[in-house]
Amino acid sequence: MKDFIDDNAILALLDRAKNPDPLHVREIIDKACELKGLSPEDVAVLLQTEDEDLVGAILQSARQIKEDIYGNRLVLFAPLYVANHCSNNCLYCGFRRDNRELNRVALSMDQIRNEVEVLEREGHKRLLMLCGEHPSRSSLDYFIEAIETAYAVKTEHGGEIRRINVELAPLEVDEFRRVKKTGIGTYLLFQETYHHETYKKMHPSGPKKDYTNRLTAMHRAQEGGIDDVGIGALFGLYDYKFDVLGLLFHALQLEKDCGVGPHTISIPRLEPAFNAPAAIAPPMPVTDTDFKKLVAILRLAVPYTGIILTTRENAALRSEVFAYGVSQISAGSRTNPGGYSDKTSDAFRAAQFNLGDTRTLDEVILDITERGHIPSFCTACYRLGRTGKDFMDLAKPGLIRKFCQTNAVFSFKEYLLDYASPETCEAGEKLIADMLEKSFKTKRKKMVTDRLQTILDGKRDVCI
Repeated sequence: MKDFIDDNAILALLDRAKNPDPLHVREIIDKACELKGLSPEDVAVLLQTEDEDLVGAILQSARQIKEDIYGNRLVLFAPLYVANHCSNNCLYCGFRRDNRELNRVALSMDQIRNEVEVLEREGHKRLLMLCGEHPSRSSLDYFIEAIETAYAVKTEHGGEIRRINVELAPLEVDEFRRVKKTGIGTYLLFQETYHHETYKKMHPSGPKKDYTNRLTAMHRAQEGGIDDVGIGALFGLYDYKFDVLGLLFHALQLEKDCGVGPHTISIPRLEPAFNAPAAIAPPMPVTDTDFKKLVAILRLAVPYTGIILTTRENAALRSEVFAYGVSQISAGSRTNPGGYSDKTSDAFRAAQFNLGDTRTLDEVILDITERGHIPSFCTACYRLGRTGKDFMDLAKPGLIRKFCQTNAVFSFKEYLLDYASPETCEAGEKLIADMLEKSFKTKRKKMVTDRLQTILDGKRDVCI
């Protein structure tokens, strides 16, 4: 495939949208509330909006759109880094090849089992597995064995990993078919920045320097049978407004060519990383105010897509941004291979980047529960075939909500019974009771109540 990102076209859109008319901005916000998405021209106008009242309206609309499509649920997962050897030299990453002081690690299968056991005993059911790009130390054969190893780990209380998503360097179609056979959920890959000159500067050597190969990987993944894909940008490398539009053009191209847009969009922001010059001094840092704004605009632009917020951000900001359209979050994260089972090692010298939110999974769950969000470990859509176009057919009109909220209640109940602290258990039971009273109509309320009883009786992995 050819490169489909036109830098000049994006810059021209932003230039034409300067100093937008307030009435036009409100018309675009109203249009977004119809849940049909926005055009690049519309998004450029919102990005150029600086009026505080209008930005407030954007944030409030994002909150409502997320509620309309997904309800009040927040999906939780943990990243699992299995190796940090890398042949790329990305200037913002602690794993970069020229970081000679990094403690290089490639976990054995036994070590991977240990990591997964720790995560399961904390209550995790969903993982994002990832590694550096290296032809021998983190080969595709090694990574596939790591996926199979993680899926096979079982612990007490029905502890298991029910779905693994993966973040992998660009593959060819046949290689994607191999990954698909392992039973993964979503394939994630970030373009980092869509601005060509900045991309070239940030990736001076290694396979990742090929912009077009990375940009078109999602098309190959879909051809290889992976119908849920996730895109993302690393905000702070270039103007955030440009990269938001780059994400939108990428999403639109996927929908045009493959019939389905991205399942998720990730929004990491540059954080310090060991011996990574661009991370220590971000070229175009994004303020907290602009970060909240870009999250909300993405929710308005692609309402059907999950938005992923990582533990790069600090706890206070994360708690605030949850309300502006975020639907998936990592919690209790480690970015160094082996970091879950060995907390005594010098994690900084083996990690990809620094963490902003270092709270435990239970602490994060207590926080979001007290804010009215229901934590979800649900993986039902993947396993019941609600993926790709079938998922989008439910998500776009907001029909997926009835599955999301109900399954969130079931998976949260399991967590409360098997893993939660007493304080979290008390807050969680109160939230579930409130939802049963306010969020479910009579027929569904009875079904939910009946199935909650089966969970109390010992059944696990209950879903619709």
